[in-house]
Amino acid sequence: MTSEPQLAACFPAADQIPVEFQFQPLHQREYLINGQMRSWSGQTVDVPSPVMMRQPDGSLQRPVIGSYPVTTDTEALEALDAAVNAYDNGRGEWPTMSVADRIWCMQNFVGRMLEQKKQVVNLLMWEIGKTLADSNKEFDRTVQYIYDTIDALKDVDRSGSRFEITEGIIGQIRRSPLGVVLCMGPFNYPLNETYTTLIPAILMGNTILFKPPKHGTLLHYPLLEAFRSCFPKGVVNTIYGRGASVVPALMQSGKINVLTLIGSSRVADSLKKMHPKSNRLRAVLGLDAKNAAIILPDADLDLAVRECLLGTLSFNGQRCTAIKIIWAHKSIADAFLEKFSAAVNELKPGMPWEKLTNITPLPEPQKPDYLTECINDAKAKGARVVNESGGTVSGSLFFPAVVYPVAEGMKLYREEQFGPVVPVVPFTDVEQPIEYVISSDHGQQVSLFGTDPDQLAHLIDPLVNQVSRVNLNAQCQRGPDTFPFTGRKDSAEGTLSVGDALRSFSIRTVVATKDTPANKAIVNQIVREQESAFLSTNFIF
Repeated sequence: MTSEPQLAACFPAADQIPVEFQFQPLHQREYLINGQMRSWSGQTVDVPSPVMMRQPDGSLQRPVIGSYPVTTDTEALEALDAAVNAYDNGRGEWPTMSVADRIWCMQNFVGRMLEQKKQVVNLLMWEIGKTLADSNKEFDRTVQYIYDTIDALKDVDRSGSRFEITEGIIGQIRRSPLGVVLCMGPFNYPLNETYTTLIPAILMGNTILFKPPKHGTLLHYPLLEAFRSCFPKGVVNTIYGRGASVVPALMQSGKINVLTLIGSSRVADSLKKMHPKSNRLRAVLGLDAKNAAIILPDADLDLAVRECLLGTLSFNGQRCTAIKIIWAHKSIADAFLEKFSAAVNELKPGMPWEKLTNITPLPEPQKPDYLTECINDAKAKGARVVNESGGTVSGSLFFPAVVYPVAEGMKLYREEQFGPVVPVVPFTDVEQPIEYVISSDHGQQVSLFGTDPDQLAHLIDPLVNQVSRVNLNAQCQRGPDTFPFTGRKDSAEGTLSVGDALRSFSIRTVVATKDTPANKAIVNQIVREQESAFLSTNFIF
C-alpha cells in the first residue's frame, strides 16, 4: 500500500538531487523571428516544475526552473510577416530550393540538435516530469524520425524525377509546398509530437510559425540557434505568449495556409472558424481520444494485464494513444481486476531520474484535483476504487486508481481523463463495447484481447470503420512511425506518419506540355542546363 506520507517522501530536498540532474534556472529572453534572435524585455512567465522540492519545514513547493517571454499579437504578426515574406508566394529562397539542398540544411540541423541532447533531456524531466529513460527515448526517436523523413523525401523525389507521356501529353509530377504553416504541439510529447509536424512541413518547402506548448516550452530554447543558423531567414519563426492572445490574430489574417495542432478538438474547431477563407486552410490535427480495450472471455489474462498496464499508465496515462477505458467481460472481470490491480500497485512512484520509476509528477497543477473529482463522481454513482492505494495524492504525485464498475453517466465513462485513472466497465454482450465505440465522439484506436480467431475477425470488420487502428492483443500506440497515424470523428484530421506527413504538407503539382518536337526541345534544354529545381531529372541517392 502506498500512503500519502510515502508519496510525499518521494520528493527530494535540494541537496538530494544527483549532481548530473540538477538544474540551473533557464530564463529565456530571446525569440526567433526572420533569422534573428531578438531580445525581449517585456512581460515573462515563470515555469514551475512538477518535480516539487521538500522544504526544511516538510512542506512541498514547485521550484521555478526558468521563464520565457509573453509576447503579444504584435510580435506574432511580425513573425507571420517574416514567414509570408520568406515564402513570397512560392518564389522565396526556401520553397524554390532543390530538395537536395533542403535535405542538406536539415542534416546540418540534426547535427546541431544532437549537441543539445543533454540539456533538452534534462528539461523534459524537469518541465513535464517524464522519466529519464522516456526523455532519452523521446529525443532519440525524434532524431530517428527526422532521418526517416529525409529518406522518405528522397523516395518521393526519386519517384517524381521521371517524365510521363500519356495521350500525347508530357508531364512531370512532383510535390510542392502549401505556404505558411502554424505549428502547435502538445505538452506530453513536446519534442517528438511537435517535430512530427514541424520537420516534414519544413522539408516540403513551407515556412513556419512555431508556438511551443504551455508545459514544455523551455526545452525548445536550446534548439532555436540551430534553426536560425541552418535555414534561411524567415523559414522558422517562434511565437510565445498566451494562445488566446496571439493565435486569433494569425488565423484572422487569412495568411495561414496550414494549421497543425496536437491538442483538443474544441480548440481546433474554434481556430478553424477564425480563418476568413476556410476553403484555403488545410488542417493537420491530432486531437482527443478515448481509446477502449475490450477483453473477451477467452483472453490470455496475463497478456491482457501486461498490455493494459502499459497502455493505460505509460507516462501516467498522459498520451493521446493511451487506453482510457477497459471493457472486461463479466465472466473474467473479477480475475482480471485482481491481477491488474496487483500489477498497478507494484508500480513505483518517484522522481524522473530514479531508476525503475513508473509514476512521476503530473505537469498540470490542476490535474490531481480533476482526477480526484472524477473518482468521487464515480464512487457517488456506484463505483469503487479497486486497488487499495488508488487515488492517493501528495503534491503533484497521483497514485493510479482502478475504478469499477464504471457506467454511463459517470465522468470517467465519456470524458478523456488524460491521467492515471483507469475506468473498467463490465459487459455481458460484445455488442455493448461495440456500441460504445460507435456512439463515441472519438475514433482513434481500440485494443482487442482474445484467442478465438473467428470472434476477433467478426469484431475487426465493424471496428475498422469506427477507428483508425485495431490492435490485436496489444496496447494502443502510435509506432512504428512508418504506419499511418490518424483518427476518425473528433480524433484527428489528416494522417501523420513518415510518408503521410510529407503528403499532408504538400500538394501534387504537374508541369505538362504537348508532345511536339519544339516542346520536347524546350524541356530538354531546361533539364540539361538544370535551369529549374522542379523540372528536373536529378536523382537523389
